Amino acid sequence: MAIDDAAVDEKRGSFGTGKDVEANVEHLSNDQFQQHGAIDPAQQKALIRKQDQRIIPLAAGIYLLCYLDRSNIGNAKVLNAVTKNDLLSETHMTAYQYTIALMVFLIAYALFEVPSNYFLKKMRPSRWIAFLMFCWGTLTMGLAGTHSYASVTVVRFLLGVFEAGLFPGLVYYLTFWYRTEERSIRVAAILASATLAGAFGGAIAFGVGHMNQTQGLSAWRWLFLLEGLPSVLSAFLVWFLLPDYPETATWLTAKEKDLAALRLAEQGSHGSGQSLTWEEAKSTILEWRLWCHYFIYFGISAPFSSLSLFTPSITAGLGFENLKAQLMTVPPYAAAYVVTLLVSWSADHFNARALHSALFSAIGAAGFIASAALPADAYTHRYGCLIVAACGSFSCIPPLLGWLSSNLQTTASIGLAIALNISMGAPGQIVGVWIYKANEASKGYPTGHWTNAGLLLFVAVGCVGMHFYYVWKNKQIRGTGQALFKY
Repeated sequence: MAIDDAAVDEKRGSFGTGKDVEANVEHLSNDQFQQHGAIDPAQQKALIRKQDQRIIPLAAGIYLLCYLDRSNIGNAKVLNAVTKNDLLSETHMTAYQYTIALMVFLIAYALFEVPSNYFLKKMRPSRWIAFLMFCWGTLTMGLAGTHSYASVTVVRFLLGVFEAGLFPGLVYYLTFWYRTEERSIRVAAILASATLAGAFGGAIAFGVGHMNQTQGLSAWRWLFLLEGLPSVLSAFLVWFLLPDYPETATWLTAKEKDLAALRLAEQGSHGSGQSLTWEEAKSTILEWRLWCHYFIYFGISAPFSSLSLFTPSITAGLGFENLKAQLMTVPPYAAAYVVTLLVSWSADHFNARALHSALFSAIGAAGFIASAALPADAYTHRYGCLIVAACGSFSCIPPLLGWLSSNLQTTASIGLAIALNISMGAPGQIVGVWIYKANEASKGYPTGHWTNAGLLLFVAVGCVGMHFYYVWKNKQIRGTGQALFKY
């Protein structure tokens, strides 16, 4: 099909050059392509709403189950500890060995994130994500049968292998469907399901705690069985219900597919896009500004990880005992869920992702600083600080991810950079598993709080620095025909 060269060049922009755009516009008529500047806002809004209804609830549900299966070991650690029916007592693990079991999960997570995004594109998102889901659900249920430190550690490593690909895969997956300014709020809806999982996890653990010794099984074993089973069953639904790409979606009309292609030709990923070439990989890996994004994400990963795994222990150190400690993990996560959605909507609405992440990481740091500075027995005040810290730590992540993907070029480079970015978070998450020391419980975990505060301040400074770098860079390239950076 012949397409006017000027229209192609205009549509490509500097971020759309190459085979990705050609593949994406290949099926469009010449008239449609030349009229791309006059997309009907009502039709576009209807298309986005249709996509949202099919994609976002399902993706958020998948991540909720993933996060539930990843973090429930924190609940198992303290569940019925008073009666010595907890994970550590029955597997004869020390606090140090427990931390090692957490760490090997993150090592596997770091190693398998990048290759997972390759397979997602190669095998289709629905197939790959369903496969991962079935595997991690099965392994979570397998944790119920562990009886030693070695068996817990091996299963946790394998769990990391199969959970590694989900979050970077979902972020990458959204670039096939949404434009830059539409992604942060949707990444937030998915990521916020992690905070919802934290809230549900505490409530579920509270209920399951009353099943202790039912059928001869301790409550923590029931917890792994009951929380792993939904992932196994849901994998079959994901295989058939998760749409892969706009161009292959049977529930979109031909007109809607054309509109989706026009919307994404300049700044989206494409199912028909070319696989990653060595030149693209090399330029993505060696671009220094992307490494600034990666190091910023490293900074947020330790608070994210430590809150995910140690909130039950932190609340237990705030005067809440046994099953009530599980229940009191719910409010911090519930508040963080609401704040994360609001912050991400605002970041997209005002197109100011860097400053939103900077502001809320600073708020999270303030929560940790106050918690560390207050007396260890100031339980009520420190519990309030925990809520502030959780809200700040979780809410600054979606704008960071949307900011990164909006400043990338091709489908393949987006997939690689997102995976590298989240892999860079794994060392930060490893830091997070070591900073809340069991022997500091009576002191209020000062090492953990101060470390998280410092890292969140690093995130705030990094975001502000990159914001001004992109402002300066845009002044240099404005008027040259190059696409401007987003910040």
